[in-house]
Amino acid sequence: MEKEVQDLTVVLFGNSSAVGDENILLGQPTADVADFSVIVPKSKKISGRIVNLINILDLQDNALHVDRAIVRLVQENKIHAFVFVLQLGHLTDADKVGLEWLQKKFGESVLRFVMILFTYEKLEDCDTIIDDLKKNPVLVHLVEKCGDRYHTCSKNMNNQSEMKTLLEKIDYLISENNQRCYTAELYNTASNLREDRLSQQSRLPASDSQLPKYKTAGTVSKQITEKEKVSKNPLRKTFKSLPHTTWFWKKERNLSRENIELDGAEHTQHNNEEKAVGKITSEKTDQLFTRLELKRNEKQRIKSADILQITSPPLHCQKPCTEKELVQMFIKRLLLMDHRARNISITDGASEVHHRQSTPANKCGEKKLANFLKKNPSLNKATSKNSVHPMDVQMAVFHHSDSFLKQLIVTKLSQCQYALPLLVPNPFTGEIEFPLWTFRQIKKSWMTCNTTGKKTSKMIPMHEAETPMVFFFRLGSISSSKSQLINDLINERHKTFFHRNCLGSTRDRLLMDGVVEIAWYCPSGKSTDQFTDCVAFCNLHGDAENHKKQLEILTEMSSMNVVVLGNQDDSTTDNEALENLFEGAKPLICLLSDDDSTVSWTENLKCKIGLKDRNQAVVSKELRETIKECFSTSLSTFSLKKLGKNKDISIDENKEECQKGKEAAMQIMLLLERTELTTVKETYLPCQGKLWHKWCQKKKELHRLKGHNIQIQKSEKQAEMKEIRRQQHEHELSELIELFIRTMNSLTENEKCYFLKWLGILLDNSTTDELSGFRQAYDLTWSKVLDLKGQADKSEEMKAAQTQLEEISQKLSAASFGMEHILREMGQIYESLSSVQVAKKDFTLPKIAAEVMLSGHPLELMDGDTGHVPLDWVSAVLDELIKKLGDKRVFVLSVLGIQSSGKSTMLNAMFGLQFAVSAGRCTKGAFMQLVKVSEEMKEELKFDYIVVVDTEGLRAPELTGMSTRQQDNGLATFVVGLGNMTLINIFGENPAEMQDILQIVVQAFMRMKKVRLNPSCMFVHQNVGEITAGERNMEGRKRFLDKLDEMTKLAAKEEDCNAKCFSDVIEFDVKSDVWYFTQLWEGSPPMAPPNPLYSENIQELKSNIILKISKKRGVTLSEFKGNFSSLWNALLDENFVFSFRNILEIALYRKLEHEYSKWTWSLRSAMLAIENRLHNRVSNENSLKIDEKDIVECMKETKTVVETSIKKFFNEDRDKEILIQWQERFQRKIVDLCNELVEGTKRKLDDIIRLKITREKVDCEKKMYENELFKLSKDLAFCLKNKETEEDALEKEFEDVWSKWVTELTPGTPSFGDINIWGDVTQILSESCEINLVCERQNQGTYKRIDALGDYSDYVILKKQEDFGQENLPSSNKQGEEDDNNACAFGQVLKDEEHSLYEENCRTNTFTADDNNSLTDLITNTVTDIKAEIQKVPIAERGYSRIYIAEIIASVKHKVEAYECRTSGFILKKEFTVDLCLYVCSFAAKQFAELHKEFKEAYDVRLYLEKQRPQYFNIFKNYCNGATSTAVFGQLIVDTLEPSILQAAYDQTAIDLSEKMKRDVPAFNGNRSNLEKHILTSLAEEESFENYIQYIQKPREYFKYFIKKIVKGYVLNENCQVVLETIKSNIISKGKCVVDAVNEATEKIKSSNGDVSMWLQHLSRKLQDELQFKEKSCSEQKEITDLDFLREVVIKGLNNIIPKLSNSFQDISDLKWEMFRKKPDDILIEHLCRCCWAQCPFCNAICTNTMEDHTGDHSVRFHRNCGTNGWSYILKNELGIEFCTTLVLSDLHFRANDKVLYFKDYRTAGGEYARWNISPDNSEMPYWKWFVCRFQEDLEKHYKKKFIGHGEIPSEWRDCFKDKAIESLSEL
Repeated sequence: MEKEVQDLTVVLFGNSSAVGDENILLGQPTADVADFSVIVPKSKKISGRIVNLINILDLQDNALHVDRAIVRLVQENKIHAFVFVLQLGHLTDADKVGLEWLQKKFGESVLRFVMILFTYEKLEDCDTIIDDLKKNPVLVHLVEKCGDRYHTCSKNMNNQSEMKTLLEKIDYLISENNQRCYTAELYNTASNLREDRLSQQSRLPASDSQLPKYKTAGTVSKQITEKEKVSKNPLRKTFKSLPHTTWFWKKERNLSRENIELDGAEHTQHNNEEKAVGKITSEKTDQLFTRLELKRNEKQRIKSADILQITSPPLHCQKPCTEKELVQMFIKRLLLMDHRARNISITDGASEVHHRQSTPANKCGEKKLANFLKKNPSLNKATSKNSVHPMDVQMAVFHHSDSFLKQLIVTKLSQCQYALPLLVPNPFTGEIEFPLWTFRQIKKSWMTCNTTGKKTSKMIPMHEAETPMVFFFRLGSISSSKSQLINDLINERHKTFFHRNCLGSTRDRLLMDGVVEIAWYCPSGKSTDQFTDCVAFCNLHGDAENHKKQLEILTEMSSMNVVVLGNQDDSTTDNEALENLFEGAKPLICLLSDDDSTVSWTENLKCKIGLKDRNQAVVSKELRETIKECFSTSLSTFSLKKLGKNKDISIDENKEECQKGKEAAMQIMLLLERTELTTVKETYLPCQGKLWHKWCQKKKELHRLKGHNIQIQKSEKQAEMKEIRRQQHEHELSELIELFIRTMNSLTENEKCYFLKWLGILLDNSTTDELSGFRQAYDLTWSKVLDLKGQADKSEEMKAAQTQLEEISQKLSAASFGMEHILREMGQIYESLSSVQVAKKDFTLPKIAAEVMLSGHPLELMDGDTGHVPLDWVSAVLDELIKKLGDKRVFVLSVLGIQSSGKSTMLNAMFGLQFAVSAGRCTKGAFMQLVKVSEEMKEELKFDYIVVVDTEGLRAPELTGMSTRQQDNGLATFVVGLGNMTLINIFGENPAEMQDILQIVVQAFMRMKKVRLNPSCMFVHQNVGEITAGERNMEGRKRFLDKLDEMTKLAAKEEDCNAKCFSDVIEFDVKSDVWYFTQLWEGSPPMAPPNPLYSENIQELKSNIILKISKKRGVTLSEFKGNFSSLWNALLDENFVFSFRNILEIALYRKLEHEYSKWTWSLRSAMLAIENRLHNRVSNENSLKIDEKDIVECMKETKTVVETSIKKFFNEDRDKEILIQWQERFQRKIVDLCNELVEGTKRKLDDIIRLKITREKVDCEKKMYENELFKLSKDLAFCLKNKETEEDALEKEFEDVWSKWVTELTPGTPSFGDINIWGDVTQILSESCEINLVCERQNQGTYKRIDALGDYSDYVILKKQEDFGQENLPSSNKQGEEDDNNACAFGQVLKDEEHSLYEENCRTNTFTADDNNSLTDLITNTVTDIKAEIQKVPIAERGYSRIYIAEIIASVKHKVEAYECRTSGFILKKEFTVDLCLYVCSFAAKQFAELHKEFKEAYDVRLYLEKQRPQYFNIFKNYCNGATSTAVFGQLIVDTLEPSILQAAYDQTAIDLSEKMKRDVPAFNGNRSNLEKHILTSLAEEESFENYIQYIQKPREYFKYFIKKIVKGYVLNENCQVVLETIKSNIISKGKCVVDAVNEATEKIKSSNGDVSMWLQHLSRKLQDELQFKEKSCSEQKEITDLDFLREVVIKGLNNIIPKLSNSFQDISDLKWEMFRKKPDDILIEHLCRCCWAQCPFCNAICTNTMEDHTGDHSVRFHRNCGTNGWSYILKNELGIEFCTTLVLSDLHFRANDKVLYFKDYRTAGGEYARWNISPDNSEMPYWKWFVCRFQEDLEKHYKKKFIGHGEIPSEWRDCFKDKAIESLSEL
């Protein structure tokens, strides 16, 4: 159907007697339509559709006004369909000509829109419609004329299902008409044509014109009846041969012909009748498909992907479902291997009739029993008619499934021990199809036993099996069930073939007639076997007489035939096929329905057995014995392969796509056939053999390094691993892999799916025989080993048997070959390519693997042969998955348990997956598959896929001897850590069997808790006896919980945990998290079907899992990849808990840090603006006090926004469950920051107020002098006013008197000269040290980097040399045997003075690392203290005094002396004290100079007045030029505003530039780690060793330096134009603000009749937050009365100065950096450098925590080589090369705080060591390897040590170049 019409307009015509009252369509009794006024559309809602019904029933009987009524009808409506209503069995003459009437009135074209609706009163009438058609050719003709469109429904039209089907057929009619309607245009065309014909007829002779236009119905009936006599009812035979099912109607016919000729040739009539009957036959099939909501469209076939996704929870197995759910329920149950999938109860008013019918009471009490027992035929008829036959559901699903789903369905049918469809009539085409493709995955195993008792096991793909075949068919109707008889032969307790006595069976079976099913009997090698070898049984459903093609094919191919005969009559004995079988050589068994005799034979293996009135069991036994007797002779065998050669049937594998896939797979198989199976891997998969095993071993050794020279060992291992990768790469692509890749790149998507399926099938089949042989040999040898155990005299035989057993095991492993091995080889090729860094031409391999995985094949996560994870390969495949699917959210479900406990079977049944489960194909390693979540479930589950991880079993027998507890622990930890939920699969209930696995599992969960992973778990006990009593169930759960608690205590000892019970480890509910599964098979294999209770258990568990995971968050695919990588890397190390990096937590914490940076920047930038406003306000007002609450109020809005953002982030983020652990801490930090910003701003404002009060006297003097100078300037101007003087002369005149004025006005004011701070420093130092020494140290400049020196030994004089003793060495008796040996070696090393101790070197034996570190601390502490003292010096209020320098030098000397008193091993030289004093005085002098300059500008009145000279010259000049006082005062205001506007623009520009750089500069737009990455990149590009040392030793200072450098580059070079535009914009903005304030002040004061003083007050108040502006006053102020003129002067002046100020910034050099009150770099430094600056005590790496004073340990993602910080071997000048993370894994020692400790026990050193968390792993950054190699000489010179001996740099490090080093920074 192309398109469904929403609203329908339907015309109902015909006889009203065919329609009942109060029906769904009409809704009320039919009205009299003689008057057209009642013939109007009436809208009805039917099955959710709006139907506009036009009722013209009986209209053809009313001639009056008919034409006019019809004209109005078609003009006002667009009609979709005309429904011609006829009642079955009551066909009137009017009915017979009804179509002719419609055609006459509406034209020939109306027939395209007509459908016949047959109504019936009784259900049995509906069942006889086909017979009615056969009996009445008129009906055949009417149906044919309407394009074979018809429908049946009850006369009352009260069945919703029938009405819905009617509407669907109308929709199809509309679709065939291309959505066209019958319109007035069509009617007018027909009318015109009719008039033309009438006019033509009027011109013909009367005899011609009077001829009838249409033949009467009687004439037609007569003609057909006569022909029937001749044909002798040809429909009888034809009808039987037609298929019983067809799909809907044929395509649109040409119905526009003017006349239908019924008097054609006899064969034409016969064909018409055949077509009509065929269409009538398809009616019930059409209804079936409609009821099951199945569509014929090829594109809408059911696909595997639609079925194998997570949908809404399925109905319970025992609950009935609606017809709409039948298909889904059948498939779901089948996937669960529930052999009751056919027994589905239906609950629907249209599907079941459960009406209670009451019998009228008999007043006389007579015949009550007779009435009660009276047959009610209508009830039976209704039930029979409306029920859906179970096999119709199965076959309907089969016909509407794509090839892959068909294969899956048939495979599941086979697992359920059902018969399988072998030959299937296609309901759409009528062809006989052989679905060979569906058999390709079916394997069966059986055991045969010969006469000697020797048993032989076989496992054969059934499409290749050659077995005897018994073919069953029937002729005629029989009373007993043929299918039930076959079931008794195969398995008496299982319904292999569905039969009439099965639950749900009905007589209306639509799709099974002509279907041939096949089933195999497989013996178990026991005496109870029905047959001694595998036997195939084929069953033809229906009467064989009607299915001759199937009969012919199967009787020809069978080994023997069994025919069930009905009543024997002449037609039976005359049956040609039966006659041929009787005469043939094959055995024939005839089962006679009307015969009660026992077995009777003929000479040629023909026998008969009677069925009438005989015991079924006896008949079955006789039949079985008869079949066995026939088998004793030499019989032909049957195989599916032979059947496929028959040319009379259609084979599904002949599709072009399937053939292409097969051909491609066969090319690979032909390639493999050249080589012996045990050498295939070695030949075609060389990369995964010995080389891969060797590489894995080296990788494990790399993480288990011991002894000295760890970095050398590591480099050697890495070199060996790289060499192995090179050797792998040399193999290049094998012919097999090349062919596989080429095939995958050349096929279409569907062809790829076929190819992968074919390849998997062919590979599996090709290895089956040899693997089976190896397993049998293994079992025999193993039995021999068991027999020889304990026999001392046969020890040699025992050794030989064990050797043989090992050889067989190796062959078994070598012969195992599947898709996973091809993918594994591709993975090794990819990793070798990545390792040798060749061109990425073959890097499409992950893409191919992703496609293979998405097609349904599992992806190998862990190689089961090596127990290793190809991490790079799996990560690359996951990346490709992310590209294809997007970074979807997934939930990871993993399973863990002992081997062969049914893990994979459980997962396959639960999700329809393809994990290997067949005998001998147990899972090795770990595999994953994706299960899609349906759209309707995504909203509930919150993720898109479930990742199912199946794993190798614990305690695998094949690993005995090499498997260890640690390996099982590692696998359990890997699986548990990988899964968001883990199913723990336990075989049985025996506590002894559970003990080992439970301890392993509990231990794994303990590890997860320690690393803050929170997976959930469920325990599944499989193969448990049926539990019926709830008390027993609870008792079992209690015992299990006790066992878990016991195992928890044992595991807690090993994991150093204090857990007492399992609930302490993980959230666990024993009631809902423990499940008991019954045994899988219902009986003994191989013929046992799956246990239906097992399927119920699976379904219940799945529903419970979905319920639980709906509350979980899951992870994204990228997070899964990161967690996967982190888990594996941690497992490679010895200590998982300390090695594990929670990638998800790290990523989320970084995300949180990024958000925290945004929040803090919002607060800081807001506070900067507030500070600017309040700073201006404090400067402008005389008596103003700022309270904290005022600042808090200003910050309130921004703080609210930030708090809202924080709340939203923590509450709405999808990872809020993890983020919540940091919420309180970050919220508290934000509150602290707000308080800190408020307090800091308050402190700054208080300082301004304090300074303002201090300078109040000076400011008053300045104001007095300004007024006096104003008066003097004015008086001088008036003296010269009448003289014509040029400006130069005026300026000279003014200059002559200016100095005199200033001197006379300020006779007693102090004058402040220049200062020489460094001169004071030199002089004061020379008082205690020689002047020459002081000058020499100054000139050398060593003091400038005293805080960054690597070695301070030049500054000391040793008092006494002391040898390093052994008393501080760790006690060796606390170590294990391995440590004892190491301790002994360590002692020997000490004796030979070749230590493995790490510490910073010194020039003498007694100047130790502690001494060197203590001097570093002295310098650091001294600098910190002096900087704090400098902040307290009141230079801004009092000016500079040399006493301040003296105090600083005295303080430094005091600290040095105190240090010397604490040190007994050496004394400090004078050079140290001088250098330290010079160093602290260097930054003190700089700050003192700035403060003194500020003081001088504030307190030096003469300097201040000198700066005002230009302003007073302008006043003088203006007065000279005749300016009024108003003009002069206005200009004075403008002159005052000009610098204030400029300063305000600078202040705002600082904030704006900071904001721009924070956003635009990559180094600034992230957290501190991001900034550090850019710093390290910059350092590498510059290659300045001095900068590196500054960064290593003084990271905070270098960060500040870097920020300043970036800011300077941004402002002065890269974005200078942006900077200039920004400050210009701010100047204009501030200028506009002033102009607005001037206008407002003028209007406001004018309206209130105020004076100029009020005007000034208002203007100052208006500008108090925008810029600094104090009220101006002058002696002439009272003369100013014209405020408008004043405004005009001020605005004119502003309009002049604003452009002037703006234009003054033409070049970036015009920007005065000192003008910034708070510089942009200082703003960014304050924001970016407020974090933790703790440094690793070993390598000086900086803690990466964003917050100062953070809780918890310090940590860093990557540590450095300790040699970069100067650490070396004691008593050796050998710098170390080990990384901290490697050292804490080793058994090396270090010395700290006069103790010698193992590096792994570094926390016990206390102090800064105790606050660091250093992960013991192999993480290292190539960057620092490059750094050591690049600056080796510089480092050696700086630390005065060498990279030699134990510290020799590995040669492999020199292969790390700068570009790779910089690239590695991306991991930060």
